[in-house]
Amino acid sequence: QVQLVESGGGLVQAGGSLRLSCAASGTIFSIRAMGWYRQAPGKQRELVAHITNGGITNYADSVKGRFSISSDNLKNTVYLQMNTLKPEDTAVYYCSANIATRRTLIYRDYWGEGTLVTVSS
Repeated sequence: QVQLVESGGGLVQAGGSLRLSCAASGTIFSIRAMGWYRQAPGKQRELVAHITNGGITNYADSVKGRFSISSDNLKNTVYLQMNTLKPEDTAVYYCSANIATRRTLIYRDYWGEGTLVTVSS
């Protein structure tokens, strides 16, 4: 089956940077899109950034100009470069991917377990 594994989370001071990575593996035929979501304690999960197979990106307004999403289609990997981090960026960051596992191209959403990003003031 499909597995998504995130890495790169950690503790940084405000103004610092981190780069998150997410690699998809398993029975993968095609990935249509990948993205990052985050959930802070006591808050609802929200979209951070999203990228399609064709390279079209979307960002939450709160991270525009600070975060950048990219992907390596050959490696089935998506990255999130986070710069000028703020305490309000503190959250568990989850990787998601819209994946077809067979040539029938039936796409479903898959999720990683999450990686914690903590930004201290």
